[in-house]
Amino acid sequence: MELVVGASNTTMRSLLGKLGGLLAQEYALMSGVRGDVQYINDELASMQAFLRDLNTAPDRHDNRLKDWMKQIRDMGYDIEDCIDDFTHRIPRDPSSDFKCLFIRTRFYELWTWWPRRGIASKIAELKVRAQQIGKRRRRYGVDNPVNFNNGPLVRAVTYEIAEHQLTGHQLIGTKEPVGVTADMKKLEDWLDLDKPVEMCDKERIVLSIVGFGGVGKTTIAMALYQNARDKFDCRASVTVSQNYDQDAVLRMILKQVKPHESDPNIEGRSHGELMEELKTYLAEKRYLLLIDDIWSAQIWENIRKCLPHNDKKASRVIVTTRFQAVGSAACSRREENNFLHSVDFLSDEESKKLFDLSVSESNNNIGSEKELPPEEVWKICRGLPLAVVTMAGIVASNPRKSSKEWKEACNSLFPELMPSLTLDGVTRILDYCYNDLPADLRTCSLYLSIFPKGSKISRKRFTRRLIAEGFVSEKQGLSDEEVAETYFNQLIKRKIIRPVEHSSNGKIKSFQVHDMVLEYIVSKSSEENFITVVGGHWLVPMPTNKIRRLSVQSSGSEHGNSTKHMNLSQVRSLTMFRSLDQLHFHSFNNGILQVLDLEGCKGLKEKHLKDMCRMLVLKYLSLRQTDISKIPSKIAKLEYLETLDLRETNVSEPPKSAGQLKRIINIFGGNKSSRKGLKLPQEINKETMKALRVLSGIEIDDKSTGVAGLHQLTGLRKLAIYKLRLLKGSETLTQLGSAIEYLGSCGLQTLVLNDEGSDFINLLDTMSGAPPRYLSALELSGNLKDLPQWITKLSNLNKLALSVTVLRTDTFVLLRDLPLLFSLTFSLSAAKQDEAIKDIIEDNKSKSGGVIYVPGEGFKSLKLLRFFAPLVPKLSFPEDAMSALERIEMRFEAFEGLFGVDTLKSLKEVHLRVNSTADDITNFIVDDLKTTKTPKIIVDHVITS
Repeated sequence: MELVVGASNTTMRSLLGKLGGLLAQEYALMSGVRGDVQYINDELASMQAFLRDLNTAPDRHDNRLKDWMKQIRDMGYDIEDCIDDFTHRIPRDPSSDFKCLFIRTRFYELWTWWPRRGIASKIAELKVRAQQIGKRRRRYGVDNPVNFNNGPLVRAVTYEIAEHQLTGHQLIGTKEPVGVTADMKKLEDWLDLDKPVEMCDKERIVLSIVGFGGVGKTTIAMALYQNARDKFDCRASVTVSQNYDQDAVLRMILKQVKPHESDPNIEGRSHGELMEELKTYLAEKRYLLLIDDIWSAQIWENIRKCLPHNDKKASRVIVTTRFQAVGSAACSRREENNFLHSVDFLSDEESKKLFDLSVSESNNNIGSEKELPPEEVWKICRGLPLAVVTMAGIVASNPRKSSKEWKEACNSLFPELMPSLTLDGVTRILDYCYNDLPADLRTCSLYLSIFPKGSKISRKRFTRRLIAEGFVSEKQGLSDEEVAETYFNQLIKRKIIRPVEHSSNGKIKSFQVHDMVLEYIVSKSSEENFITVVGGHWLVPMPTNKIRRLSVQSSGSEHGNSTKHMNLSQVRSLTMFRSLDQLHFHSFNNGILQVLDLEGCKGLKEKHLKDMCRMLVLKYLSLRQTDISKIPSKIAKLEYLETLDLRETNVSEPPKSAGQLKRIINIFGGNKSSRKGLKLPQEINKETMKALRVLSGIEIDDKSTGVAGLHQLTGLRKLAIYKLRLLKGSETLTQLGSAIEYLGSCGLQTLVLNDEGSDFINLLDTMSGAPPRYLSALELSGNLKDLPQWITKLSNLNKLALSVTVLRTDTFVLLRDLPLLFSLTFSLSAAKQDEAIKDIIEDNKSKSGGVIYVPGEGFKSLKLLRFFAPLVPKLSFPEDAMSALERIEMRFEAFEGLFGVDTLKSLKEVHLRVNSTADDITNFIVDDLKTTKTPKIIVDHVITS
């Protein structure tokens, strides 16, 4: 088994930097300690070099080497804890202040004598450990890596980081699974998806999809689910897996079948209450459920008991499982209607098609002139889609490899003849994929084990956490954010993760990890004690040694006290996906905890917030979607805090002391969907918040004293104001205009303004200076009357969202020459403006003869066009319009029609979300549009509360 070295290598690199910083503190160390620190520093530098050699050496790691690596890692962790704990206990070096230097130095030495004595003792112990580890390696004959001159390196992977930094803006469309066209038609017929409801079998039908892990069960099931979503009153998709929490599954189903009925008390419901609520709600509905990855007949029986009896609404349930017996059990009650479908492996022809398609996607659909890999590369996968896609990712990431090298690699993977791919064969391929990763990417891939199986993971959440953990650093002139983005792009290219949602700027918004890939990663992470998972989907042995990163996932009340007997004193990163009732902050060492992610957690109390304010080296704090309403003023003590996420909480105003966070980079607040904002911090100045890059979700009114300091945030890259309420002609309004104009000249890249009656957005055209030329994203909401004329000069703009009040033909004419515009959205932000907005839309429509005309030519880069409004008027597209447009999305109550969409040569999909209050004329127009063969029309009927 391959030894994990990527994470250890990263730990060493971080640690060497901290040791160097400690050595640089002239007055921090006691006499004699400096030599010990220097010795440890030199010893660890040699160990890091050894780790780098291991990273590129052929796979000859024995148990002795693995044990020695574990000792290095544990010692490195202990040294890092010692330094961090020491750093926050020792005040600032007095040599930086030259006034009365001698007196200050003597006082400093007396004041800090005790903590310096403590670290001197610990460092002496660590020096002895470092010596013993070195001697032990020689004593037990742990060999050096083989001589690299003897042959090619198996895992020597290098790439130019700037080469992969920028990827093309893309949309994630719906895709039909490869090789299952006939199966899909058969399954859709069996589920009566093509029949009107009144002609369907009124009984509930269960479809069991059975097959080997990675064969494509979930892909087929999800395709069925997506194709049928508009034919049911409500629907839900959940993952169950081996080690599941039944109550959590019921909550997920309830939240999905009742998306517009937010229930703050759902987390506290008992099992009986959840079951009764679900039964009652579904009893009068035609529902569609997808229950993915069931591991036992008993699990299915438990879920079945929670569904209504005597269902006569033609509901459908899709079940996936790896086990034939489980699939049969799910279908056993009414054999004449229920159906069991076994998914076969792909044929050679289908495997080749999937392989070529996957390689092309990894290369952004750009053809390669390099030598094509031999057929052995995809044939060793024996028709297993997961293996085919994984090998395609490796091939796309190694364009310089010759056919001969690929054949040798395939022969080494499977020297013996294998008629079919077993679980061991899948593990070999995943091993090969993992070993092909550079060290930094190995660390990033291991970090995926933080997140539960089946979860949609936010790209930004993932990359920001990598930075906070210290796994990403500046390289080759790129910032740490750009390097993290590069690593993410590489994981996508190598098919380790797959995108599931895109943002309107064409970048990936969220992604998932295939369950077999994640299971492999979790085992690797556990092997190195990199991340400890509690209550996850797989039964992982609990660590017997110290825990560094803890992920508490939701998988059953029987795991409630899983952390009770753990040593949590060395935890540096804590992620919770459940109630905080199961954990106590006093178990942690406040001097070393750097990442605290409580997104979506219930049970957060004031006492927890007070404990957080003692975590003095905290860098990343996410309280998103929690129940908190106030932040303590002592948050200013978190002088290392870089990211503060308060989105979708009840916090309306940060404490005044928040302006003292000197290292803060990202502040998130408010709720974009409801347009609630976090009041602008009262104290803003360049000295205390000079590192700030993102200020998102804020509210500004005439009492916002911090507006006067906004112009000092010259490093700001994103400013998102969710609620703007200013009196016309007020001083604050003038200050805000001046600040935005100045920040636009300093490098502001994203500007979001939601104006609720201030008329501020209509004053943007009066800016006297140069246009904000660095803007790549601009959102203007409110009663916008005309676009600012400088918008035509924004050559970097790729995302533009405008109020539906400017949905006019002349708007399209003004915007059509923007060279990089990827998405264009017309939306309504405030429901209370509906009636007035309808009048404005009618007036705009009448000025152009009742139809909004999109001009021909122009919009060379536009791929996404969206309309979200109570009324979407007639829209007409000439044949040569928007040549790159791939998708149109609409959400409305009233709809008057689309004309010419069948002539748009690149258009693939039109998504229509129809409000349940839509009248008969709108529904007739939608039904008529659905008869269009191309593009694909996808309709979703939305029930509003």
